[in-house]
Amino acid sequence: MKKDFVFSSASVTEGHPDKLCDQISDAIVDHFLEQAPLSRVIAECAVSSSIVFIAARFASDAVVDFPNIARKVIQRVGYDQADFNSKTCSILTSLQEMPADDWCCFDEHKLSDEEIEGIHARDQATVFGFACNQTPELMPLPVCLAHELARQYTLARRQKRLPYLAPEAKIDVGIEYRNRSPYRLHSITITASQNKSSEPDLARLREEIARMVITPVFEGRGLRPDDQTEVYVNPEGRYLFGGPSVHSGLTGRKNGIDTYGEYARQSSAALSGKDPLRIDRVGVYAARYAAKNLVAAGLADECEVQLSYSIGRSRPVSIQIETFGTRKVPEDDLAALLDQHFDFRLAAIVRAFDLRNLPAKHKGAFYQRLAVYGHVGRMDLELPWEKTDKVEILQGAALKRTSPQRPRKKPS
Repeated sequence: MKKDFVFSSASVTEGHPDKLCDQISDAIVDHFLEQAPLSRVIAECAVSSSIVFIAARFASDAVVDFPNIARKVIQRVGYDQADFNSKTCSILTSLQEMPADDWCCFDEHKLSDEEIEGIHARDQATVFGFACNQTPELMPLPVCLAHELARQYTLARRQKRLPYLAPEAKIDVGIEYRNRSPYRLHSITITASQNKSSEPDLARLREEIARMVITPVFEGRGLRPDDQTEVYVNPEGRYLFGGPSVHSGLTGRKNGIDTYGEYARQSSAALSGKDPLRIDRVGVYAARYAAKNLVAAGLADECEVQLSYSIGRSRPVSIQIETFGTRKVPEDDLAALLDQHFDFRLAAIVRAFDLRNLPAKHKGAFYQRLAVYGHVGRMDLELPWEKTDKVEILQGAALKRTSPQRPRKKPS
């Protein structure tokens, strides 16, 4: 396994067309679940210049105004260009109401273990969760820095400190690794969009992005740009307007940004736009929860958890663990610990994380917050799958497994 290398990860701001679609899709999920937690909904979105297309299937008593939700998201993100804004863009919908299904009409908090066993996955899915000790979030450093720079860009735009910035930006951060640990900051690339063709010039844009976006992110950090760090701001020149007027977007097209910045594996299925009874969404959260607790417990420096689900079964048919040579106890023991202390059944995940009630608890805006800057590793949100509440249990159980058994004394 290669130990010295350079790895880069990307993030995009809320104005990227793909992320705009993710936010609209998850805003729809929020609105359904806030009114009716037992709702089933799958919502997908596509955007291009002057047009938004929403396709959704749902079974619910909730009343949801799809175009109005989309317009509110577009307005909040900040698009007010002549050829794409919340007031004049055309919104087309293809809506299909599904028949009521008793399968989803249960209160997971009142189910017995036997009843939980009877609720099967209805989707074929292999999902991955990952954690490592590179950051306090137990995430790969490149994607964490990329997300922080993306947030700082949006903050500078919203606070009018850089009023000429348009909502879309793309950020890439490269980290040089030595012995699989972050060693130095190799490169930063930011492509920023402008809302005016008249100002600023490229030199001013580069200087102000460096001063107001890059510098604040690295203040107080041990790993900072050095004399050899390559910093590029709009290396291909000015990028005017950005967003759907420049290129199209689609729900679920940024899985690497949503998870681990391609540093670890992720499934091919979209995370956004799905209610919590979709195992290809919530299984990702459960796998992250397991991996993070194993690393937080000091049982491995890096850990990938793979869960494979089959239609018609409540439990994953396979649980695999990869620690990339960093395990402190055998991987078979780690897998046994997961099987003993984590419940990966669909209804158990929904119950443990209270996934159907989170939109109401967050005033109708929970899942759409995940749709930009990552579904995992978030320290700005109180995500149940980011808790490390299994650490002591795992440490104690691992100690029992690795402690030598003392021979019993023969009775005299």
